[in-house]
Order: sequence, then structure tokens, then C-alpha cells
Amino acid sequence: MDKSLVIFDLDGTLIDTIGDLSAAVEFALSEGGFPGHSVEEYRAMVGHGIRNLVTRALPEGVSDEVIDLSLSRFLEYYTSHIDILSRPYPGIHELLRELSDSGFKLAVTSNKFQAGTESLIRRFFPDIPFVKILGNAPGLPLKPDPEVVRLAMEAAFAGSPPARGRVHSRVALRLRSGLAAAEYGRCAVAQPETGAEEARSIPATIYPDRARSAGRRNRALPSHNSGGYVVLVGDSATDIRTARNAGIGAIGVSWGFRPKADLSEADVVVDTVDQLREVLLREINNLNID
Repeated sequence: MDKSLVIFDLDGTLIDTIGDLSAAVEFALSEGGFPGHSVEEYRAMVGHGIRNLVTRALPEGVSDEVIDLSLSRFLEYYTSHIDILSRPYPGIHELLRELSDSGFKLAVTSNKFQAGTESLIRRFFPDIPFVKILGNAPGLPLKPDPEVVRLAMEAAFAGSPPARGRVHSRVALRLRSGLAAAEYGRCAVAQPETGAEEARSIPATIYPDRARSAGRRNRALPSHNSGGYVVLVGDSATDIRTARNAGIGAIGVSWGFRPKADLSEADVVVDTVDQLREVLLREINNLNID
């Protein structure tokens, strides 16, 4: 698996951070005399960087000066309360350890500010050897820009990322508990020689409402000719678009901050950490390379 990289989103994927994020924004709003919001409302606001989070929480039409002051108050509170309520989702730490021990390279890409991203990783996953930890830093665009994926791949593969080619899969994932079975078909990925896309059929019985949307569902994950692959795991449509923009596989997790419907463009959607483990450690290893 020396050519396999799993890139994880942070908030809502690895760690449930909504309690501390909500508390910090509530503090900033209270200091400014503005009304607050429920935790559920904050779930719909997070994921696009802290400035966007604070802006969305404030009343519409406030000045940039008010946004700047509120952001400063948010950061003052959040940096000292970043891990009070936040916790890794059950089973995540064990999964990361298992992936690392199995030879997978691991990375984190988040729209959370860089210092906060690094702080949470050090706090909860000090023993996990991530090859890259990327947050919102000066000069680095937010997801869904694919730059973070490029940087993670560069760190993982020393500037030689896996090449795309024809990929087939015999895998049939029958993830129940509310999940439709997801069957991989022929992968529509760019051919290195021509850049053309290879067409393939999608079983109408799997997603009948999307059977004509080739390239949007049931896509096999791009794979390296040595047997490896690169995939992004996240809880939002932003994560899925990031993977699409980067030309890599996308796995959506339904335990995060977004409704499951937002993950409709993912290659696979999983409901539990055990299902994610099954996809990463066993099912994807069955890919056959032409």
C-alpha cells in the first residue's frame, strides 16, 4: 500500500467539533449583543472556514468591521476552548491506527484555520503519522479547490502521484441499514495517453434515478498501476467536489454535519466507521488493474 493515500476531512469526519465551534460563535455573538443560534443551525454553517462561519452567524448586512471584531472574539475563545467538547468519532482513532499499520499513507485537509487543525490533530491523534496536515493558511485556497489534494499527494509520493488508468472492480458493497447497495462499474477516468474518458454502464437497479448520470455515481476509485489509490473521505458536498476537482475517489460519511442527501455525488456513502474500514481495507483492495 505504499502507493495508497487516504485524505481525511477533519470537522464532522474525524472529530465531532460542533460543540466547541458553536460555543465559540455564541461567545462572539453575545459579546456583540447579537442573537445566537442552535447547535443544529451551526451544523449547516460550518465547513467553509471560520470567517464564513462567523459571517453566516451574524445578522445579514453587518459591516466588515463588525465581522472582523466578531472573528477576533471567536478566535480568542475558540483557541483556548478548542478541545473542551470535541471528541473523535467512536472507532476513528482505531481505524487510523489500523490504516497506518497496514501501510496506507494518511493526510488531513480541512477548511479550519491551520493552527486549529494542527492543535486538534496533536491533541487527539498524536501517534498517527500523517504525511500532511493542511488547514486554512495564507495563500492556500479553501476546498473545493483541489490544491490541498495536490499538496497532500506531493507529500505522500515525493512529487510522483499515482497515475490514472483503466480501473475495473468486482466489488459489490451491500451496505444496509438505510444504504442502497453500491456496485462499482467501469471507471470513467482520464486515460494518461489521450485524456479521453472511458464510458461505462451504471446498473439501473442501484440508483434508478441516476442511471443515466454516467460519471456521477458508482464510480470505481482511481487506482495506481502498482495497486494503490488515492481517496478523500469527508462529510460534505464540499469534500466530494474537492475530490472530483482533483480527479480522485470520494467516500462520504453520513455521521458528520451535513445531511446524507448532500453526499449524493460520492462514489460510496458509509454510515458507520466499520463500513468505512470495510471499504478502505478490504473492498477497494479487490480492484483489478488493466
